Amino acid sequence: FHVEEEGKGVDADGNKLKAEKDAVTAFRASIRKLADIYCNDAFGTAHRAHSSMLGEGFDVKCSGGLMSKELEAFAKVLDEPAKPVLAILGGAKVSDKIQLIMNMLNKVDKIIIGGGMAYTFLKIHNKMEIGTSLYDEGGAKIVPEIIEKAKALGVEIILPVDFVISSKFGEDGEIKDATIETGIPAGFMGLDCGPKSIE
Repeated sequence: FHVEEEGKGVDADGNKLKAEKDAVTAFRASIRKLADIYCNDAFGTAHRAHSSMLGEGFDVKCSGGLMSKELEAFAKVLDEPAKPVLAILGGAKVSDKIQLIMNMLNKVDKIIIGGGMAYTFLKIHNKMEIGTSLYDEGGAKIVPEIIEKAKALGVEIILPVDFVISSKFGEDGEIKDATIETGIPAGFMGLDCGPKSIE
């Protein structure tokens, strides 16, 4: 692990670290020495401003075969979708995906929202208690607008109905089940959807 890759991180004792600007610049220069051409073939991390993802200082930059396949798949769904279309979205932050969600609403029939993002929707739309689950305060302000647009377009938004929860993130937390009706109690966080949601 190089803290200069992401610009921040934690050490072996769990202390937060922040990379110095000069160290990041030197790290990026050391990466450039390894190749003449920068090829990004990691679609899932292409949006990250990590040192190894930027391709700074390369005269020749390109995307690889996997990136090309992912972009072609997106183009097929976004440009000429075969109906019905179901989108499955996850991740932690609604605010990171606002534009994607708003655009998808114009093209899909149903959206399943899972991952950490679901707890923000559940708290705002269903008024559900979410304990210490992930919550995107900035994204929460947009949830009503997303719900309204979905209703206006006849798009069904599907959220989890039950959850696996824990008193802490890790193997030594107390594990329980919860539902939309019970909510997630204080001191617990949602880790994943439960068996009813999977059905």
